[in-house]
Amino acid sequence: MLSHSTLKPAQGSRRKKRLLGRGDGSGHGSYSTRGCKGQSSRSGGGTKPGFEGGQTPLIRRLPKIRGFNNPNRTSYQVINVSQLEVCDAGSLDTVALFEKGLLSSKTLPIKLLADGEVTKKFTITVDAASKTAIEKIEAQGGKVIVSKLPPKADK
Repeated sequence: MLSHSTLKPAQGSRRKKRLLGRGDGSGHGSYSTRGCKGQSSRSGGGTKPGFEGGQTPLIRRLPKIRGFNNPNRTSYQVINVSQLEVCDAGSLDTVALFEKGLLSSKTLPIKLLADGEVTKKFTITVDAASKTAIEKIEAQGGKVIVSKLPPKADK
């Protein structure tokens, strides 16, 4: 039966700790795997991470990267009202817009913008829309349904 008291790591996944300086018979005596003289054989010896022997380190040779990439940014697929003219008047949603070739993905959110003119009556469901785009669609007797985006899952 499996319980906390019987758990142990898989065979070969854990190695024995190397014991240093316990005599020549141990295989790690005398110099204790540090070699002979020099900086790295002394206690406290060695160099700091990134040290390249006096050459300007890579981290200082590269330019500073400025700015900020927001990990929570919402990236929209943009559709202008003038692009809707290729569709027949009526109801439009993500699937209908994708089939007409106006979207590159069915999963990314859609934003409707107001560039151009619209002459047909549409009922369109999008994730976001500009005020002017909504006004242009409603001026033709249509309707814009803005569905709320689901909140992003915590990473």
